[in-house]
Amino acid sequence: MSDTLQTLGILGSGQLGRMIAIAAAQLGIRSVVFAPDAAGSPAADVAHAIITAPYDDKAALDAFALQADAVVTEFENVPADTMAYLGQSALVCPGADALRVAQNRIAEKTLARELGIGVPDFWAVTSADELADALVALNGRGIVKTTTLGYDGKGQIAVDSTSDAKTVWEALGTHQAILEAFVSFSHEVSFLVWRTKDGETGCFPAAENQHKNGILAQTIAPAPSLSPDLYEAGSAAAIKIADAVGLEGVLAMEAFITKDGTILFNEIAPRPHNSFHWTIEGCETSQFTQLVRIACGLTPGSTAARATFTMDNLLGEHMGDVPALLNRAGVSVHLYGKAESRTGRKMGHATWQSGH
Repeated sequence: MSDTLQTLGILGSGQLGRMIAIAAAQLGIRSVVFAPDAAGSPAADVAHAIITAPYDDKAALDAFALQADAVVTEFENVPADTMAYLGQSALVCPGADALRVAQNRIAEKTLARELGIGVPDFWAVTSADELADALVALNGRGIVKTTTLGYDGKGQIAVDSTSDAKTVWEALGTHQAILEAFVSFSHEVSFLVWRTKDGETGCFPAAENQHKNGILAQTIAPAPSLSPDLYEAGSAAAIKIADAVGLEGVLAMEAFITKDGTILFNEIAPRPHNSFHWTIEGCETSQFTQLVRIACGLTPGSTAARATFTMDNLLGEHMGDVPALLNRAGVSVHLYGKAESRTGRKMGHATWQSGH
């Protein structure tokens, strides 16, 4: 890091931005948050400054770039053109190319397949008629998803070959979608790769995940059901993707472990990931600190695990459990400072060393 770098720009104002800003502050680096909803946000609570403006407001982006020596994003749906524009005057993580791929489910699965990474069968569809043809080709169970946006189970509908294409298409309310064959899996896992602007790479220990209603419920890491060979294969796949998109920063790859013991690609997120929040306590360098170090030109830190850790997401319906968790020895509770608690909303997480 240069002697003059003092401020990190963060695109996005949610809990990931909050934890990035905290990690930056621990290294003596100030943060400025840019988002349409920055005021009163989780990230704004811990940032040095905020700019509230649309992501396509070039005058506001220019003002942001004057304050920020480097820029990161807390979520992949910041417009890639915004990242490209900021990249003209500052180091940006993860880079516009990484965002463009991650923002389209067809693009990311096509890239994975081109790189020789196993993916479920999938079909790109742009109309009810195309969906009908794809359902015939599917000949079984599947999921139709919007190609853009959608998270935590949103923007997707379970189908099978007998589903009425017109009804499904109208319910999805999109102009482009992807039909994916259902995967019979034994475990859901995620891999997190870090990569510097010079192409140096490494991986965190993998995470094993359980979802409920499309939302991550619990992570155990390092993934107890993952063999060394599968860890190496998954890490190599994540690094291939990071190299292909010219990543700077961190990138998560979600995957399925099939019942016959192979890895199938699901999706990527070129930013810190919910399934690696455990790294704050569980690794020598957390995912947030690693991102800050890479953005600010510091040497990447060791990402070795200190032990096996369990992390539970705390949703709105779990907030009544927080007082007990705060009084439970060995549990680290992270609350995101969101003003409104509601069912299914991520309000925080709790981490503890497994077996304790």
